[in-house]
This record gives sequence, structure tokens and C-alpha cells, in this order.
Amino acid sequence: MNNHLRVTVWNENRHEQTNPKAKEIYPDGIHKAIARFLTEAGMDAGTATLDEPEHGLTDEKLASTDVLIWWGHLAHDEVQDEIVSKVQQRVLDGMGLIVLHSGHYSKIFKALMGTSCSLKWREADEKERLWVVAPSHPIAEGIGEYIELPEEEMYGEHFDIPAPDELIFTSWFEGGEIFRSGCAYTRGSGKVFYFRPGHETYPTYHNPAIQRVIVNAAKWAQPVKRELPIRGNVQPLEQIGAAIR
Repeated sequence: MNNHLRVTVWNENRHEQTNPKAKEIYPDGIHKAIARFLTEAGMDAGTATLDEPEHGLTDEKLASTDVLIWWGHLAHDEVQDEIVSKVQQRVLDGMGLIVLHSGHYSKIFKALMGTSCSLKWREADEKERLWVVAPSHPIAEGIGEYIELPEEEMYGEHFDIPAPDELIFTSWFEGGEIFRSGCAYTRGSGKVFYFRPGHETYPTYHNPAIQRVIVNAAKWAQPVKRELPIRGNVQPLEQIGAAIR
């Protein structure tokens, strides 16, 4: 019996087809690079991409996914609203969701946040230092005081999101900006984690510390095995005094 955590890595897979630098860094696509290190960590990791039927997110695929990882950028508008609604419902029912980098502007993240999710940005090959601000959180397990990336795209405040339930990482950039880079939420019965790094023309997902964070986040976001709460009109557990007077 396979009891491994079942993770699906979703990627629009467009940059890797059109941008030579992205293709050089991720020849099999960002989704395959992420799935590879998740598999090495003992997870049952599969992939799905935008141009597959139903974006690779069929009812069967979603039903067999414990945690969905999402990377998108160029083609947010091409994601069908019907698929977004199905993913959102699965999250509310307990499936974990990890949104990476430019996925902040995806339909699914905006639907779950209820805000524009807009931010400042700049591509200038600048250093990013992700400071761990919640060192006791499971997502930060095995990470030192900070993760330093020699080159990344800058994302800066103000980031138009609801205040995170838990803030795990805060980034500082060489140009002076800061950013809430690791944001954890609960939505319904599901857990959501937004993790900022991962511009397609930098080898960020080959970095062992970044890989460790994503592995940790997948473990943290997995569904809790329990009976769902009963809602609606119910009979009392105890006899109500008013009913016998």
C-alpha cells in the first residue's frame, strides 16, 4: 500500500518553451525540476501543465492530490474559471496548496485571498536574503537564520494580501526593498503557503535550501485525517430543559 504524500506540481510551462535561458536552467520544465526533488524526498510527485486537457487537473487528479503546488506567470488568464473553482473547493475541503513566485497573481490565489495580490517588482539580477522570522515553524525546519540567493527578481511591498496567519520568511533585496516572502494561511479545512522565490531565469529551484522549504511546506500542508464537522440544523446532544417544562 502506498502511503506516500501525493503531490501534484502544476506549471503553465510557457517560459521553458520560449525563453532560451529558462529552457537551459529547466530543460524539462520547472514542474519536472520540482517533482524530481519531491520524489527524492519520498513523496509521490506528479505533474500537470496548462496545455493538457482540463489543465491536467481532472476530477480524478484533484481527488488523488494531497498537496497542489502552483507556478504560473504569462498565462494566468488562460486558466479556466471552472478549473479554478474546482481547485478552490478542494482546498476548502482540505487539500494543501503551495503557490510559488509569480503565482501570487494566479486566479486561484486571488480567489482564496480575496484581494488583488499586487506588488512591486524589478528584474535586476540582485541579491535576495530571505530571513527566517518564525524559526520554530515546521516550514523552516533545517533552515538557518536566512537563505541567500545571489540573483533573483525583486518583489517589494506593499503586497496586497490579507495579513498571513503565520509569516515564515521576510525578504530583503539588494536594492533596498523588503517583502513578506513566506505566508501561511488556513482556508476552510485546507492550508495555503505562498513562497516568493523562483523567477524562471534563475536556478532558484536547484538551491538545496529552497528545495528544503518546499518539501517542508508540502508536509505541513497535507490534509489532516479527520471527520469533517457537521453543519446545519442538528439535534441537541443533551436534553434541553425548556423542552420538558
